[in-house]
Amino acid sequence: MRIASKMKLRKGFEAEYKKRHDEIWPELKTLLKETGIADYSIFLDEETGDLFAYFTIEDNQKLNELPHKEIMKKWWTYMKDIMETNDDQSPFSVPLNEVFHLP
Repeated sequence: MRIASKMKLRKGFEAEYKKRHDEIWPELKTLLKETGIADYSIFLDEETGDLFAYFTIEDNQKLNELPHKEIMKKWWTYMKDIMETNDDQSPFSVPLNEVFHLP
C-alpha cells in the first residue's frame, strides 16, 4: 500500500528540518522498518513550507500502532518546535488521495 500525506514546516527551519532527518535516531529508524515502512521519502516545497511524505507499508494496522510507541512520541516532541502539530504533538498531517500511478 502506498501512503502519501502533506505536513507544514515553519518558515526558516528548512535547514534544521533536513539536519534532524539526516541524523534520524537509530531506534526510530528501526521502529519504522519493523513496522514495515519502506521507500520513505519526504519532499519540501521551500516556497510554501509544505512537506510531502510518501512511503509504502504492507500492513496498515501496524501504521495505526505507531502513535502509541514511546520513541515516536519522543520524536514528535523533538520536532514540534519547527512544524505545525496537533494537540498530542504529532505533526499536523493531511492524507492525500492517489489520483494517478504509473507502475
